[in-house]
Amino acid sequence: MKLHQIDGYIQSIYLVEYRYGLLLLDGCCRADIPHLLNFIREQLKRPVKDLKLVIVTHMHPDHAGAAHRLRKLTGCSIAAANVPGQWYQGIDGILMHWTDLLLASWVAKRMKKTRCNLWYNAKLKPDYLLDDQELVPGFPEWRALSTQGHTDRDLSLYHQNSGKVYVADLMVKVKGRYIPPFPVFYPNRYRQSVNKIVALSPTSLLLAHGGEICPSQDDFQHLLDKAPTTPTTHWRSVKTKFKRAFSAT
Repeated sequence: MKLHQIDGYIQSIYLVEYRYGLLLLDGCCRADIPHLLNFIREQLKRPVKDLKLVIVTHMHPDHAGAAHRLRKLTGCSIAAANVPGQWYQGIDGILMHWTDLLLASWVAKRMKKTRCNLWYNAKLKPDYLLDDQELVPGFPEWRALSTQGHTDRDLSLYHQNSGKVYVADLMVKVKGRYIPPFPVFYPNRYRQSVNKIVALSPTSLLLAHGGEICPSQDDFQHLLDKAPTTPTTHWRSVKTKFKRAFSAT
């Protein structure tokens, strides 16, 4: 197994290489597609058809944005968490999808990236639905872990032979410390997910935003100390700002 870490548009891309095929540990941004396919052709000297599976850990633009298009271009399959329904459902879902696209564009601007089209289908159509602890189809060295909290369908991916775990957005690095992501829709599930990863005693963690790290017990404790006890979401943030503005008048 060779693990390739590639600088993506606003996140790290993790591409796993085997003789028999390639596994993409997350669905990337739409803007990452040309860069990723060029890496497969030029750096790995392999046909893009060797990409066999893309796992979507959750539905945000930098984790699901390229999945459908990659399936069309390469013939790969898509896997996601076995959670009923779509993340972006109804009127609220449409608004949240647009908000998440705007947030991704804002992050790209702060990173001084060229403006790109990040639009993607809000409704995912996976080929495989993965339960907690299920082996990844075609790549049995990897196991799917349910690590909900950030959303209701977050997955982490555990490579049993090496002890590495791709945790997607379970934590992010800010000013040298590891903190919970924004949003956290399900704070109790989030704490359970962090503790699940701690219990594995991983050799390293692969972050979507922060690269490969080897966190200490102090890092994990800091993460849990910073974990919210009530949901931190787009709508609650807006309400809080309105309340502060209103009380200041």
